[in-house]
Amino acid sequence: MGANAKAQSWLHKLEEQGMLCAFHEEGTGSLTNQTMPVNVDVDAMDPDFIKSLPITPHDMTSNQIHVHGQISEPKNRQLLLDVAREYKDRSWVDVYTRVAVLLCKKNINLISGRVLLQILPSYAYDRDKVLSHARLYAKEFESVEITKDRFCIKIPSTGPALSVCSTLEAEGIRTLGTAVFSLPQAIAASQAGCLYISPYFNEIRANFNLSLWPNVEDPATQHTMSARLMQMLEMYRKLYKETGKTQPLIKNANFISPKEALAQGEFGVDSATVSAEVLSQLANIPYDVSVRPSGIVDIPKPQYPEHQNSVSSTPKRLQHLATTDPLAAADWDGSIASTDVDYLKHNGAELEKAIKADPIASARISDALDVFLKVEGESRELIEGVMKELA
Repeated sequence: MGANAKAQSWLHKLEEQGMLCAFHEEGTGSLTNQTMPVNVDVDAMDPDFIKSLPITPHDMTSNQIHVHGQISEPKNRQLLLDVAREYKDRSWVDVYTRVAVLLCKKNINLISGRVLLQILPSYAYDRDKVLSHARLYAKEFESVEITKDRFCIKIPSTGPALSVCSTLEAEGIRTLGTAVFSLPQAIAASQAGCLYISPYFNEIRANFNLSLWPNVEDPATQHTMSARLMQMLEMYRKLYKETGKTQPLIKNANFISPKEALAQGEFGVDSATVSAEVLSQLANIPYDVSVRPSGIVDIPKPQYPEHQNSVSSTPKRLQHLATTDPLAAADWDGSIASTDVDYLKHNGAELEKAIKADPIASARISDALDVFLKVEGESRELIEGVMKELA
């Protein structure tokens, strides 16, 4: 436990406590109490930062930005050189994959759950390459004695990529459908048997251009992505009730402010994966009962067996969100995606059709992949340069 553990912070409360949301029930004058536990994940790969946290994160998530940041660090130069020498007759992807796994190895004892690595974005529309890269990650994890219950592979939520998840899951390789911006993507991840999905609460461009960020006072009810997130939660509860099949855990991602991260307890998502910047802010905001969000009181964090999103229910003040969609086109008729559609057949053709029909989902997944593709190219250039030096 790091130095920040001296005083209890809002980060402690987000991780240690279930949040008992007490809201006035309309027309009754009474309070409705709703427990909403949430696991806190670290969306960063720097072991020094993770050690500094006053909590033990549940999972460690990452993407091409995190991996490139670490392989570019002088302190990891020797690691990169060693792997490049060992794999001198192999491809840059092999070197990249090995180094990424070794970086995870540095963090595996600093978290309580899984480490997550993301498939190369250049493979996002090629099911065979997604399959082979996921298997390569799994092979490298096995080589450093990180067992299948301690890692997960992030798969971009395109039709072709999600269509291979059922194969990976059958092999014991757990998957997360990432860059989820729409209900059809969430349903497809359920059909694929993914362990997790990661909706992006904010579009990726908002991280670089704050004018695109809906910086609202009450993220739970006012953020433009809240309605779609609630549709996903409600759909998973419905599917679990109707089929008995465990639904993907919702690991919400891409928060820009501490209050967005804190709102996840009220939503009832299973986990919030939080950036180093926002975690640092949460860790440095002293917990003060007199200034906590209205209606929030403390209870011990409940321990649900597997999937919180399937056993908790929606707080009354959020229930209206599932029937709205601020991100929908002006001519939206209020209908939502059907679970009767097989989104994965024919290489995910139906999911691709649904994404293309949704301007927000189509643009945002494209933007996310473009950002990751740029960084993938930078990693390739760095690794190939090192391999050339050693040739």
